[in-house]
Amino acid sequence: MRHSTPFFQAFGPLLFGRPPVSALAEAFANFSQCSSLSQLRKAFGAYIPQALLARTPSGDNSRRRLFSLDVVFWSFFDQVQTPNGACREAVRKVMAFTRRKFPREKESPMSPKTAAYCKARAKLPIDVMDKINAHLVDRMQSHIPRDTLWHGRHVRLLDGTGLSMPDTPANQARWPQSKGQKPGCGFPSMTLVGIFCLLTGALVQAAHGDRHTHESKLFQNLWGALNKGDLLVADRGFCSFGTFAALLARGVDSLMRLPEIKIRKAIGALLPKANNFDVVVTWKRPAQRTPSQTPEEFALLPESLSVRVVRYTIAQRGFRTQCVTIMTTLLDTSIPASDLALLYFRRWGIELHFREIKIHLHMDVLRCLSPDMIERELRMHFIAYNLIRCVMQKAALTHDVDLKRLSFKGCLDTVRQFANATCGAEAKPRTISALVEEMLLAIARDPNPHRPGRSEPRVRKRRPKNYRLLTKPRHKMGPLPHRKVGVESHPKTALS
Repeated sequence: MRHSTPFFQAFGPLLFGRPPVSALAEAFANFSQCSSLSQLRKAFGAYIPQALLARTPSGDNSRRRLFSLDVVFWSFFDQVQTPNGACREAVRKVMAFTRRKFPREKESPMSPKTAAYCKARAKLPIDVMDKINAHLVDRMQSHIPRDTLWHGRHVRLLDGTGLSMPDTPANQARWPQSKGQKPGCGFPSMTLVGIFCLLTGALVQAAHGDRHTHESKLFQNLWGALNKGDLLVADRGFCSFGTFAALLARGVDSLMRLPEIKIRKAIGALLPKANNFDVVVTWKRPAQRTPSQTPEEFALLPESLSVRVVRYTIAQRGFRTQCVTIMTTLLDTSIPASDLALLYFRRWGIELHFREIKIHLHMDVLRCLSPDMIERELRMHFIAYNLIRCVMQKAALTHDVDLKRLSFKGCLDTVRQFANATCGAEAKPRTISALVEEMLLAIARDPNPHRPGRSEPRVRKRRPKNYRLLTKPRHKMGPLPHRKVGVESHPKTALS
């Protein structure tokens, strides 16, 4: 073969957008190699550390290959941020680039098959992907203005969600489907717990397990992601004496909604009878440990905790009036109860973050067929999400707009289209710099409308197609009519 890997160093980020190949995307990954893009480097900064994607002295990524670590990383990234991105499409983009570089060759210098790319993708180091994601998070945290912090504190949001994936024996063994589903009719199910930053929306860290692992147990694996002085906000599913005590021992304060059953059993007798109050009470350690705690862990818990309990009433026209009880270890009376209530209301924003990463980046249903590749696909979704968040933060800081008003989907679409617009401008740094500035301006000038009190029920208006449901393994279903019609009109094709 006449070619070698080095000319592909400028290729990896070209896959950032849709074809034609984008010079803007090249800038995202090759700031250090492309001296002609120095102006773009000053405008954006090094989002992805190139040292992590360089060839290693030894191991899988030490040899000069067509699918180098840099090429495979950005190809995989393109699959994640492109709707219905397949391995075949990723390989075709590499073929298109090679044809562009070698127009006089009679045949393409690479095979159209996906085997080589899939094998190289399976060798992506997970620790490198974790370091890249941590770099993106640290970059966003370092650019948070101090005056925007909540009473001088970094606030973290916590919640869990569920994911699905292809029905393969390996995935079923690692993440089994629900026991209520028949074999061959369900899909492997994963529970994911994530910690997000309130101000930037960054996914700080996540943990996952099978559907039988409780979210509070997965949360214990994320305690290391919280720093001293942070404030964690979570819903009632994570509220427990052990969680409050463990976080407080690490210097992390908590703000969670208190379940009614714990109000009655634990501190019900200590609370006033009024609908609205703000009191400090003593929360005693439960008499029995939970199944997730070991006897040693239970013995290390303090005998009691001083906690602040706030109850307030939500009365809004068109909605039912309800009382909400929240508990926090913030005992500072200079923080009014109304600020605590408003902060807990903002916790709902984590649902939007999960929607962005699951729907807009298509993580709701993962596509890889083995547990090892599922692990890599998850991390690539985290990287893609945080990278778009970096662009949104850059636009907000550059044009002095409110970050939480910017649209994630709008930013994603804008980056794709401006990536296409820079085709052929790779040798024109001034043109690329002007396009980047225009892209940031377009993102900043398209905020979401402010619609307080808006109600969006999770219902569908468009009906799904009238197909039968799979009630047994596909090879046992037998012939069926094209549509779901009466069994009497098709006796020969009825379900057995």
